[in-house]
Amino acid sequence: MPLSPPLNFTKWLQDKGHLLQPPVNNFCLYSGKDFTVMVVGGPNERNDYHVNETEEWFYQYKGGMLLRVVDDGVFRDIRIEEGEMFLLPGKLLPFPHNLSPDKQPTANTPHNPVRFADTVGIVLERVRPEGSLDRLRWYCPSPAHKEPTIIYEQSFHCTDLGTQLKPVIQGWQADEKIRTCNLCGTIAPPK
Repeated sequence: MPLSPPLNFTKWLQDKGHLLQPPVNNFCLYSGKDFTVMVVGGPNERNDYHVNETEEWFYQYKGGMLLRVVDDGVFRDIRIEEGEMFLLPGKLLPFPHNLSPDKQPTANTPHNPVRFADTVGIVLERVRPEGSLDRLRWYCPSPAHKEPTIIYEQSFHCTDLGTQLKPVIQGWQADEKIRTCNLCGTIAPPK
């Protein structure tokens, strides 16, 4: 199979930028054996945190974005401005003592990419290994909790972020019962 020609990203945005639609606003530019390259526009309509088992690389082509994360049990905001890049690392999970350190399972940091109007970024993700699980999770917005408290989480093996996230997010938005915190009774907003 012959190699594909280079992509003129500026022209692609002019011709196909309309494809970046809520709630995720992404479009897969390349899907290879090892990596997926997505373009993501703003504004988005998400309040979920994505957790996966691989690293993610962010590059802001136009405008800035905010990457909300849960880092060591604390909410934290990371600004990624136009022209900047950021690698969201995986985190080591507790592992059985019979595994060597190089075989330790990892999990990506819970993250919520907040994209503003008229912004464009590129996200590079690894193709998910067979058997890996991505998770979308929502935290209680109430200040009554001393640490991030999960209200709802859904797991799935990710093969296509563009199609798999949307129904999970729409399910959250439509169901007040799963948006209700079991600990304090707060009902989280749909968006």
